[in-house]
Amino acid sequence: MRPLLSVLSGPRPRRRAHRAAAPARGRAGHIAPLDGLRGCAVLAVLLFHAGHLGGGFLGVDLFFVLSGFLITGLLLGETARRGRVDLAAFWGRRARRLLPALAVMVTATLLLTWAFGTPAVLGFALDDTPWVAAQAVNWHFVTEQIGYWNASGTRVLAHLWSIAVEWQFYAAWPLVVALAGRGRAGERRVAVLAGAGALVSLLLMLRLGDAVDTTRAYEGTDTRAFALLLGALAATAPVRGLIARVPVRLAGACCALLVCGLAAAWALTEGQHAPGLFRGGLFAHSLACALLIALLAAAPDGRVGRLLGSAVPRRLGELSYSLYLWHWPVYLLLPDEVLGVGGWGRTALAIAVSLGAAVLSKVVVEDPVRFRAPWAAGRRGLVALAASVAVAAGVWALVPQPHPGAGTVDVERLKAT
Repeated sequence: MRPLLSVLSGPRPRRRAHRAAAPARGRAGHIAPLDGLRGCAVLAVLLFHAGHLGGGFLGVDLFFVLSGFLITGLLLGETARRGRVDLAAFWGRRARRLLPALAVMVTATLLLTWAFGTPAVLGFALDDTPWVAAQAVNWHFVTEQIGYWNASGTRVLAHLWSIAVEWQFYAAWPLVVALAGRGRAGERRVAVLAGAGALVSLLLMLRLGDAVDTTRAYEGTDTRAFALLLGALAATAPVRGLIARVPVRLAGACCALLVCGLAAAWALTEGQHAPGLFRGGLFAHSLACALLIALLAAAPDGRVGRLLGSAVPRRLGELSYSLYLWHWPVYLLLPDEVLGVGGWGRTALAIAVSLGAAVLSKVVVEDPVRFRAPWAAGRRGLVALAASVAVAAGVWALVPQPHPGAGTVDVERLKAT
C-alpha cells in the first residue's frame, strides 16, 4: 500500500534536516532502543546489587521514566483513537502483564527461603509478603524505617518497593489522563499536570531528603513520582513537537552525550551518600533519562539507537521485568559458600541462575497469560488465576513462622559449658 500511495502522490519531497512530529504512542513499546534501555537498566541494577557498580541503583530511575513514557503514550493514543480511556481494560492488561510473574516469584521465594534461608530472613519474608500482595510494600518499609541501604540484605523481597511504586502510579495516573486528556487541548493539559506534579515531587524530596534515614525520600511514591511524571511529560504532544524540531545530527550528538552522562553517573555515584543525590541529583538523572527516551523514540535509527537496539541489550530488555523479580532472591539465597566462589565468579553464576529463572518465567507464565494461551483465557483463565492466588495464600499461611531467636547463639548456655 505504501509504494502505491507514493506513486499516486507524486515525487517525494526533499529530505529535511529535522523530523516530523510522529507520535511515539501506540508503538513506543516496540521501539528497539527503548527495549535496549531496559536491558541496560536491569544490568546496572544487577551489578549494583552484586557490589560492582556503585550507582547502578539509578537503573531503577530509568525504569520509572520508561514506564511513565510508555504508559502515558498508550493512554493518550487510546484517547485520540476512541475519545476516552477504557480504564478497566487498561488495568486488566497491566495485571495480566505483571501480576502472574510476581505471584509465582513470591510463592517460590517463600518456599526457597523456608528451605535455604536463615530464620531471620524467613521471618522478614513472611512479614513483607502481605504488603507485597497489597502493592504497598514501599510504605511498609517507610513506616517501619527499614532502610533500603542497610537492611535489604536480610529481606528477600526488598527490591519489590519499586514495583509497588509503579503499581500505585498505574492506579492513579490513568484516571488523570482519562479526565484531562480529552478534547483538543487534552495533551497540553496532561503535559502541564505532569510537569507540575514532577516539580511538587521534587520539592517533597528536597524537604525529606535531609533526614538521617533516607528510606522515606528514596522509597516514597510521592518523592519518586517525578521520574514517572517526567517520562509522562516526554510522551505528550508539546514535548514531541519540540523534539521533532531538533536536527538529526544534533539529536544524535545529544543521545551520545546523554548515554555517556548516564554511564558516568552510574559508575561514579556511591549510594545514598553521593553529594546532591537527594538535593536534585535524582531529578537531574530522571530529566536526562526522559530527554534521551524522547530523542530515541523520535529517531530510533541513529547510531546510538542502533547500538541500544542491537540483539543483546534488546533481548535483555525483553527479560528485564522477570530478571529484576528473580535476581535479588537468587543473590540472597545463594551465598558464597553455596556457590563455592566469590567476586565476579559469584556474580556471573548468580546472574546466570537469575537469567534461567527469568527465561522460564517468561516462557511458562508471562507470555501465555499476556498473549492469551487457551489455558489463560476465558473461564480457564479465571480458574487458573483463582488457583494461583489460593496456592500463594496457602504457601504464605502454611510456611511456619520461625521461633524468636532461632538460629542465634545462646550466650548463657555457652557460659555453662
